[in-house]
Amino acid sequence: MRINFHFLVILAPAVTMTLGATYQRSSQLAGQSFLDAFNFEAISDPTHGRVNYVNESTAKADGLVSVANNKLTLRADYTTKLSSSDSGRNSFRIKSNSQYKTHVAIFDIAHMPQGCGTWPAICEVGANWPNEGEVDIVEGVNDQTPNKCSLHTSSNCTMPSSRSMSGTVDGTDCYAYDNNNAGCGVDINDDKSYGPKFNSNGGGWYAIERRSSYIKIFFWERTSGSVPSDVKSPGPSINTSNWGTPAAYFPDTYCKFSTHFGAHNIIINLTFCGDWAGSSSVYAASGCPSTCVDYVDNNPSAFKNAYFKFNSLNIYE
Repeated sequence: MRINFHFLVILAPAVTMTLGATYQRSSQLAGQSFLDAFNFEAISDPTHGRVNYVNESTAKADGLVSVANNKLTLRADYTTKLSSSDSGRNSFRIKSNSQYKTHVAIFDIAHMPQGCGTWPAICEVGANWPNEGEVDIVEGVNDQTPNKCSLHTSSNCTMPSSRSMSGTVDGTDCYAYDNNNAGCGVDINDDKSYGPKFNSNGGGWYAIERRSSYIKIFFWERTSGSVPSDVKSPGPSINTSNWGTPAAYFPDTYCKFSTHFGAHNIIINLTFCGDWAGSSSVYAASGCPSTCVDYVDNNPSAFKNAYFKFNSLNIYE
């Protein structure tokens, strides 16, 4: 059920933005129920990282997944030194059992992976990539703030260069095969939105609202005084019209969502190096030592803090 729409006309450019709607909770996930709502994908890394995604039994046996105090922790191996013949550092990639179109998902995150060479992500992806679209909610590399939210789509999808959001535009062309798949990104205007600063501040909340005419991403620091009550303490319903200006706003002004976005699964993963984190220019600019692959291979203890800890995930439709 979705009601109570409000509209605001943005004059430059001429974009009509829906401020929000009311939704009912369909999933309340924490600890074991969170884990049960996902499955492990032991697949080759689509981003060509120095990673070996393991199945659930291996993850459990190696301590890469754990549930304690009703919280879910997902981590990479931090004890094994790799040789050049190894396939990569053992890590996780999990995919939701359910798919979503119009929905809101609120991620209460206590900790995200950090360290040179790391490339963690929380995203929503269609089965036929990029034709059914991808929405990156949490993504970054090599501890470099801030968090970047992006869309990756088939051709003929762009975003307005100016729109109502607190983040900063970093690309307007969403087509996955332009600009080395940079997508149409938005940098969140908060240095505590990603990496060590996010973790030292106790984490925070990320939320996505997806509708047929827009996608919004919100972020609130753990210590923020402006966290909506239905985000801090999720109940059976939420009203996103009370959430204020989103960190990232992707309207359908120049992108027909019905042909660029299908049903999405939620993906949570941690890779290393690869197309973005391991790019020689990106890795060097981050101030990280050696080369990305050599560092990831030879410094397992550097990844002791390369883990996600989730307090909860609440989904509304």
